[in-house]
Amino acid sequence: MPAVVLIGAQWGDEGKGKATDILGERVPYVVRYQGGNNAGHTVITPDGERYALHLIPSGVLTPGCTPVIGNGVVVDAEVLIGELAGLEERGVDTSRLVISSDAHLIMPHHRALDRVTERFLGKSKIGTTGRGIGPCYGDKVARVGIRAQDLLDMDSFRDKVEAVLREKNQILVKVYNRKAIDVDEVVAEYSAYADQLRHRIVDTRLLLAHALGAGEWVLLEGSQGTLLDVDHGTYPYVTSSSPTAGGASAGSGIGPTRIERVVGILKAYTTRVGSGPFPTELHDANGEYLRKQGGEVGVTTGRDRRCGWFDAVIARYASRVNGITDFFLTKLDVLSSLETVPICVAYDVDGVRHDEMPMTQTDFMRATPVYEEMPGWFEDITHCRRFDELPANAQAYVLRLEELSGARVSVIGVGPGRDENVVVHDLLD
Repeated sequence: MPAVVLIGAQWGDEGKGKATDILGERVPYVVRYQGGNNAGHTVITPDGERYALHLIPSGVLTPGCTPVIGNGVVVDAEVLIGELAGLEERGVDTSRLVISSDAHLIMPHHRALDRVTERFLGKSKIGTTGRGIGPCYGDKVARVGIRAQDLLDMDSFRDKVEAVLREKNQILVKVYNRKAIDVDEVVAEYSAYADQLRHRIVDTRLLLAHALGAGEWVLLEGSQGTLLDVDHGTYPYVTSSSPTAGGASAGSGIGPTRIERVVGILKAYTTRVGSGPFPTELHDANGEYLRKQGGEVGVTTGRDRRCGWFDAVIARYASRVNGITDFFLTKLDVLSSLETVPICVAYDVDGVRHDEMPMTQTDFMRATPVYEEMPGWFEDITHCRRFDELPANAQAYVLRLEELSGARVSVIGVGPGRDENVVVHDLLD
């Protein structure tokens, strides 16, 4: 069986948790391949239970599924242990969760540096969550990172912590006037984490290769979204990893030829958390309506999401960059009761029309949306399960988004519940 990649096709928060959870019922392995606890998925189970997952793959909620934290993820051990405990207290079996031995660990100096450097940027801040994600990826690239496998040899772990803190403490103390981090305290803290996590640390590349070889489906889930990719996003207002489909291979150890389907998650409008350009952002009553009706508050950050109309330019871009085969359109129900629903079909940059993403950040920052208006609908669509059950105007809206976005819309979310979907094409067929 092939691997399937599930990616956000906007700026994240598109509803990937719901999509992963639905597919996870039929997939024995769900792999998180990048990011850290700077993102989150909300999943509502059939019995109405709501779960906010920040680091653990959504497959943990599906009995018999093996959730995998891949090598491309950066792991805050304290957060992971706390999330596991919270799930277990609610009766969720977490025994199958495994962690790649090559996943990098977020350390105390990463969190300290993340907070202080963002503060020093002032008005130029990126809008990071301050959880140490960027500095951890920076150390990974600089080849001074500490990985999950280092928890299996605490003598080696101490040596590596001592070496890296010789530099990091100089920066914290002499540049930012902060307190130095004590090596002994770090080793004691992470020794306790090692006792709780060592049985979960495995060669996940080999595990997944065996699964694919045995004919089992593997679902690769990213966090954030395409426009937050460090290479392909709205740089520098991006995350520090690659949530695009290309990052799925590097972050899991699964070769690209094993990936046969890429499912892009699109919200029926657009949201963004943090700083950075957002051409269709609304600062009026319509933006407030979308925020309230859509419950647009970040799962991990608790920050209100910026809201705007659907942007077909970035949808086309995401389709092209990821090689998207299918779209899962979420939150169509939020648009019910609007008289008209605008769609951004292009940008105007200083009088020049752009049907595709402007090449430079300077142009993108100045882009204003060119809108096409579609008639709205007022019917409650949460009960719809077939495409022809949707109101005619809702059908027309979806078909226009499909035409503009570059791939077929295979599933439409018509409510927050797991079963509140219109399935047009089976994503695993």
